[in-house]
Amino acid sequence: MASTFGLRIVSPNGDVLKEDVEFVVLPGGAGELGILPNHAPLIAGLDIGVVRYTINGTVKRLALAGGFVEVADNSATILADTAELSENIDLQRALAAKERAAKRLTSPTSEVDVKRAEYALRKAVARISASEDKK
Repeated sequence: MASTFGLRIVSPNGDVLKEDVEFVVLPGGAGELGILPNHAPLIAGLDIGVVRYTINGTVKRLALAGGFVEVADNSATILADTAELSENIDLQRALAAKERAAKRLTSPTSEVDVKRAEYALRKAVARISASEDKK
């Protein structure tokens, strides 16, 4: 059996995931961040994107809408703005959200908050990317 470490993901709604994992890849502010067992202590900001984690050789995914990670004592804790397991993502809803956000950005009016529309678009794309690998 491969060496593991604890991964816990918490959102404002409570625990999203608590598992022993072999590897995790996180969307950092400057690119992806990989964590293996016995990683050096670390605190980092996280961006919108897909978290990939490996359990018993199987890669799983979840959509993350930013937050922070703390790595210490052979565990990683993510404090997420929002996090959604791939199996819980409604792909049709995510596609509709992407379409709405893209429409707001391509035809902005004075009532459109561009930053909010960009955030919604990035979040929808992350949800779609996480959802597409449900196999």
